[in-house]
Amino acid sequence: MTSALTPCGPHGLERTTAITDLFVRNRSSLLRLASVAGADADAEDIVAEAFCQLYKNWDQLRSDCAAVGYLRSTVRNLARMRVRHLIVARRYADRRTPEQLAHSAEHQAIRRTDQEALVNALRTLPRRQYQALVLRHWMGLKETEIAEAMGISVGAVKSHTSRGMTKLSQMLEAA
Repeated sequence: MTSALTPCGPHGLERTTAITDLFVRNRSSLLRLASVAGADADAEDIVAEAFCQLYKNWDQLRSDCAAVGYLRSTVRNLARMRVRHLIVARRYADRRTPEQLAHSAEHQAIRRTDQEALVNALRTLPRRQYQALVLRHWMGLKETEIAEAMGISVGAVKSHTSRGMTKLSQMLEAA
């Protein structure tokens, strides 16, 4: 009779326990990721939605270990969608003068050019250096977390990060 009252069986309890543990361990880093991705004010909502989607799609994960990567991808995608929505909404709600718009457009163009140069330079790095830099500086992971994610030693992470930063600096200075 109790099983008829609970919507999920033992597997559901395992899922709930695992997701609760993931939430406790990863919430703050996922909030930082959402903020870095441009969803400052909506970071809490985005992280909550990511956990809801994880709960819904738990049975489709390759393994329990894939849950953290799934959460990070979901947070990034939800943040991008939110930023795109805000850009469109602001276009229609913008009541600034033409002078303000011209200044703003110029500022955005310069910023976009700088960002494109950085992304293009990053893409030319060797794969391991690229991964280490993105995980360290964009995702804010610690060296031990990066080592675990990449399947390499902490020393190798330090080496890839250092070499990647050196090459990246050289490429950006040349540009």
